[in-house]
Amino acid sequence: MNFEFEAVFVLLNKPTFWRIVSLLRVRLMVGHIPLEDGIGVRVPDPQPILFSKNHAIPLTMKKETVKKIVKDKYKEIATKGTSCCCSCNKAKNISKSIGYSDEELKIVGEANLGLGCGNPLAFGKIKEGDVVLDLGSGAGIDSILAAQRVGSKGKVIGVDMTEEMIDKARENAKKYNITNVEFLLGEIENLPLKDNSVDTVITNCVINLTPDKAKTFNEVHRVLKPGGKIYLSDIVLLEELSKEQRNNKDLLSGCVAGALLKEDYLNKIESAGFKVRILYENKKISKEQYNGIALESLMVELIK
Repeated sequence: MNFEFEAVFVLLNKPTFWRIVSLLRVRLMVGHIPLEDGIGVRVPDPQPILFSKNHAIPLTMKKETVKKIVKDKYKEIATKGTSCCCSCNKAKNISKSIGYSDEELKIVGEANLGLGCGNPLAFGKIKEGDVVLDLGSGAGIDSILAAQRVGSKGKVIGVDMTEEMIDKARENAKKYNITNVEFLLGEIENLPLKDNSVDTVITNCVINLTPDKAKTFNEVHRVLKPGGKIYLSDIVLLEELSKEQRNNKDLLSGCVAGALLKEDYLNKIESAGFKVRILYENKKISKEQYNGIALESLMVELIK
């Protein structure tokens, strides 16, 4: 039996309540989230809550846990200079395998940490004078390359949620005398930018790491000017992962456990109001970087 309700539970920890629930086997379908030892409901408060017989936990706790795992890993990468994404190859070899030229890698130098799954600049039509937003800018590899294309009349804004990455990107920009780029600390689900303020967005193997991808695409749509474009490279799944893979911290920070099935990913993009054009699909990356997991790197152009 399914029904919707609005209620305030004041006796959640009373054993009697849970015995009644167990006997009736009622599914309460308001934001239902099944738990092994209880039920899931959405109460009148706008904050979703998970209820079990032992806990009442805000749904965002799970999101915050994901963010902490990702931030901790990329803090380590920024400070130690190691690469991730399930690969032990050197950063240069990884980046060359996903589309960066020797010339580009020479330009960016230490900004290349071998973290991407494609090269959005290889497909992106960035013009002189553009304002470009780099989502999850890391140590600054794509921001530095984009800064050269937009010239002195343009500007590049890199946003990253890891403070250590922001510091490293700023150091790299200073080191290579890049003056038309700015790096901001922030989350791409809540961009620190005004509406309709950006001409082009680039992002490389980052959106898969966000807990709320729909919100991310909506935020990008908000800050992008009418007719503006996004060039993104990201990991999408070709088959569903196992429960163990979904809960693997290394696969989460390595761009896999948080990825969506390809169809679901594209549906979220279209739901945000973008027109989608698939530019390239790299299935080889599965064996090259991800131990044969059923996934691919997807390069797309999105138009607002």
